[in-house]
Amino acid sequence: MGLFDKFRKGLRKTREQGMTAQINEVVESYERITPELYDELEEILIMGDVGVPTAEKIIKSLREKVQNDGISDVKKVRETIKDIVSGIVWGGSYLKLRTKPSVILVIGVNGVGKTTTIGKLALRLKEQGRSVILGAADTFRAAAIEQLQVWADRAGVDLIKSAEGSDPASVVFDTVQAGKARGADVIIIDTAGRLHNKKNLMDELNKIGRVIDRELPDASKEVLLVLDATTGQNAVNQAKDFKDAAGITGIVLTKLDGTARGGVVLAINNELDVPVKFVGVGEQIDDLQPFDADAFAAGLFDSEEK
Repeated sequence: MGLFDKFRKGLRKTREQGMTAQINEVVESYERITPELYDELEEILIMGDVGVPTAEKIIKSLREKVQNDGISDVKKVRETIKDIVSGIVWGGSYLKLRTKPSVILVIGVNGVGKTTTIGKLALRLKEQGRSVILGAADTFRAAAIEQLQVWADRAGVDLIKSAEGSDPASVVFDTVQAGKARGADVIIIDTAGRLHNKKNLMDELNKIGRVIDRELPDASKEVLLVLDATTGQNAVNQAKDFKDAAGITGIVLTKLDGTARGGVVLAINNELDVPVKFVGVGEQIDDLQPFDADAFAAGLFDSEEK
């Protein structure tokens, strides 16, 4: 199954039950382009987790394009929205991994699919010929270390771990030392998704960051935030919190195939100015897909199977 087919399959619920289906229904109910049509479309976008700022931007662009291109056929509105969406969303799977070792810090609240994402990412990098070592620094959540061990085994990579409740920063230190000693290309660090409060969590992430900067001052570093697409605007709010505290460099959006809220990708791109680098479109270990704007727009609007 190709990239476009993966996105089409992953966005089926959004296309057939959510925002796209409602856009189609509204467009088909109008015989001509009117101010009321724009108002209804904007409301659909907002309710479809695109968010107010992004919805306003899309409708503004739609109005301008309709006027500038002399569009009068209401049926062309849908295709025009698709083109605008394709131009708004951005991202890609490029990871800044120029040094040996490079570090990927994976963050996100519990339950978003963080551990699964790490396993899939480790396999992807290994298949590219890179040696990978994982660090189990989420020492506070019950069974987090065991779950990461399962994914490390599936991906065929080493895991550095300590006892549950251990100091996460010390696990990071041990992982970095092991990565340097074993000549690893990439070190991937799992982190806690929840502590007593948000401040404690952000303080812990900062502490881990300081250990990495001290032990590998010149290393390339990615900070990937994992978000659950099914939570819609809550995912955007989480991203804003983590962006302020952790300096995220990219988003991994999971469970895209399990939700009709695919419009959240637009809100993340537009409101946060952070690239979506990967999306999860299934449960299999190879279902972590590089984000592609054209494939996303096609998956959102094109119903035909190719």
